[in-house]
Amino acid sequence: MTHETFMALALDEARRGGEAGEVPVGAVVVVGGAVVARAFNQPIRTSDPTAHAEILAVREAGRRLGNYRLTGATLYVTVEPCLMCVGALVHARVQEVVFGAAEPKTGALVSTVRALDTPGLNHRFTVTGGVLEDACRDLVQAFFRQRRSDARAVRTSVAAPEAGEV
Repeated sequence: MTHETFMALALDEARRGGEAGEVPVGAVVVVGGAVVARAFNQPIRTSDPTAHAEILAVREAGRRLGNYRLTGATLYVTVEPCLMCVGALVHARVQEVVFGAAEPKTGALVSTVRALDTPGLNHRFTVTGGVLEDACRDLVQAFFRQRRSDARAVRTSVAAPEAGEV
């Protein structure tokens, strides 16, 4: 199996998240060539700001493997992880993180912060970016484009009086 194969599975998760009204980010944890966990963003539905796809996938992998240390694991995620998620991945001791699209506002591996350059970390992992980048970026951009369009439609319908109203 290739990085593209596993990223396609993460994209499936991201689509599930988008269909659930969440920001469409998906993650898959792979150990020894086998998928051990999958997840999509769920902070809205769970009212949990930590319910990012990466965190949920790592939690599930830890439960399934019976160990919070995921040595030898590769996490595939459609969007570059934020600082919180990078911290969790360091604590989980993942071997590699493969992401699709860079996140210029909150990405903490190569974009806004290079978290793995922080002195004193007790673990670092390999980072591979840009896998199925266009598909990952397009999915998130389409989600936010639709959200902005929906918000404009609501504002327009509220602002414009019905015929005959004054």
